[in-house]
Amino acid sequence: MDIHKQLVIDNYLDAGYFERNLRKDVLDGLGVGPGVQKTLPPKWFYDDYGSELFERITRLEEYYPTEAERTILRMYADNIAATSAADTLVELGSGAADKTTTLLDAMEATGQLKRFIPFDVSDGILKSSSESLGARYPDMDIHGVVGDFEHHLDKIPGGGTRVIALLGGTVGNFAPEQRKKFMTDIVANMVPGDGFLLGTDLVKDHDRLVLAYDDPHGVTAAFNKNVLTVLNRRLGANFDLDGFEHVAVFDTENEWMDLGLRSLRDQAINVEELDLTVSFAEGEVLQTEISAKFREQKVRDELAAIGLDMVRWWTDPNGDYAVSLAIASSI
Repeated sequence: MDIHKQLVIDNYLDAGYFERNLRKDVLDGLGVGPGVQKTLPPKWFYDDYGSELFERITRLEEYYPTEAERTILRMYADNIAATSAADTLVELGSGAADKTTTLLDAMEATGQLKRFIPFDVSDGILKSSSESLGARYPDMDIHGVVGDFEHHLDKIPGGGTRVIALLGGTVGNFAPEQRKKFMTDIVANMVPGDGFLLGTDLVKDHDRLVLAYDDPHGVTAAFNKNVLTVLNRRLGANFDLDGFEHVAVFDTENEWMDLGLRSLRDQAINVEELDLTVSFAEGEVLQTEISAKFREQKVRDELAAIGLDMVRWWTDPNGDYAVSLAIASSI
């Protein structure tokens, strides 16, 4: 399909999609038996207030990943464009696309830029960012996809030579088996010559890691607790936010940050819309997120396991964060 200099957006999420998935995730994660770890996926942090809190987190001195990744992109965008030889940028979880222009500028400077494919769950933010980028790059086609990582990666348009970007350390939110499945699904949509640009936070001093996820200003704690507010508002739950405390610890065995909410007392929570009662013992932790940290060889091995050859590895000057480029050679 020729979409030259046009803005096209495909929306694969119906009006009830988020409500159904929230209900399922709460039933699966909180409706477990005694002694089983209670969990919630981190995607439910992000209502309007949660998104605002996360933006505040990215500006905290203690939270280094966002600025470290921006630094890498500013330093190496020309190298990324040249090495990938891509004419199409696909960005998974594109959001406001605030880092995107660095890559698009580099691709445009080489004369190779033809198309941008943003993929996001938010129809509104994808439309607004696409319109803004369309005005900035009038000769670039834009084909947006509103969808969910778990179900709609196969809807990403093909054609041309693409570099698929997964930035922000998002891959670290998946446990190893989930991560392998997720990246395998990405690779299933690639053809030889396509590139995969991956942002990964690196293993470092444990105290620095904990501080990044448990800042002294209380912003990360408020962000974590906001998921309870989401459940109260959308499912008629009666979580008392003062009955839980934010927990952020580094799991040395798995090399990931483990985030959760610890119950400060024995309590029973009613989730009215699901006719569900959830009991918490004092000290019990509801896991809300993991954020895996990586080493170069681990990234290289995980990419090789799904059929990708890592060809470049860039870090920020402090060595806190990495962006790697892998190329699909023979899938």
